[in-house]
Amino acid sequence: NHALGKNMIGAFYQPKCVLIDIDVLQTLPDRELSAGLAEVIKYGLIRDAAFFAWLEREMVNLLSKSPEQLMYAISVSCENKARVVSEDEFESTKGIRATLNLGHTFGHAIENVMGYGNWLHGEAVACGMVMASYMSMQLGWVTAQDFDRIKALIKTAKLPIDPPDINQVQFMELMRSDKKAVQGKINLILQKGIGHAFLTNDYPHETLLDTVRQKVF
Repeated sequence: NHALGKNMIGAFYQPKCVLIDIDVLQTLPDRELSAGLAEVIKYGLIRDAAFFAWLEREMVNLLSKSPEQLMYAISVSCENKARVVSEDEFESTKGIRATLNLGHTFGHAIENVMGYGNWLHGEAVACGMVMASYMSMQLGWVTAQDFDRIKALIKTAKLPIDPPDINQVQFMELMRSDKKAVQGKINLILQKGIGHAFLTNDYPHETLLDTVRQKVF
């Protein structure tokens, strides 16, 4: 977490091994569990509409740390991420891997202003996903019904759907410093329905400004 923004410094290295012990999740405070579930919801939004529907049905069980539901959610999330990374290992200009950052451009700005840890990463990403889906709806790519579904699931996961009160100019400046921005142009991960996300900078600037101005979704 650099002062200029999150994830600005790094390299690509694939793990030799991944160990997952769901018993560890039993030790998590409820707030931390919800924050982690934001990234789980993300996979339903970017590429797996059936998983999103499953999450709508099972979110209460996930919050109660049901081992069966946790195991399934983790397994599907890992499979989805593996597919994305295998298609675009080094984050090419195609923007496939960039879809993993749904909600993160908005979310990183929130984290930066509020102070890392005051808003947990998952909380900021959850709010950022609502903002991205709202903007997608304004552009005619997401229906009002799907926007309501997205808000409802994130709220059920006990995550914030409304951003904190941040100065619009500061919000925009932080988004321009995001790693996906190119020559000051803010590239965003937006949606064309639940289960389909894509990288774009082809949108009216005023629509982004309207999204940042919104305080209640």
